[in-house]
Amino acid sequence: MDELGTVEGAEGILTIRGGGNVRGWNGIQYKSGLSAKNVGAKKLSMNVATIPPGGVASAHIHVDFEVMLYILAGRVRHEYGPALEHTLENQAGDFIFIEPGVPHEVFNISDTEPVVAVVARSGAGEWENIVSFTRPKC
Repeated sequence: MDELGTVEGAEGILTIRGGGNVRGWNGIQYKSGLSAKNVGAKKLSMNVATIPPGGVASAHIHVDFEVMLYILAGRVRHEYGPALEHTLENQAGDFIFIEPGVPHEVFNISDTEPVVAVVARSGAGEWENIVSFTRPKC
């Protein structure tokens, strides 16, 4: 299996069989997901993300797409807002919605357990429209 996964199916229904982590980005490991790159999606993408124990996804912004997450395992803290001044903690079973353009940094608040989440985006790309955000100096 390569980074895009092995795609099976035809006639409008395609499948990628579950596999190991195939891509790392910004402190997060991703399983092969569905996107424009491998199934020709036009408006959506989806994958499973894992943040290792104590891991941090550095501050970033999603440009022109919405994100919805479902936490399968673990506990996560988002620091968000123009100065990353707001904090929200979530755990397994929680759904999260992130509007386009909201600066946020993501922390796995456990030193022993990973955070695992299903990530759905309203764009068919994956990382093309994510930009780094510099935490403002205090």
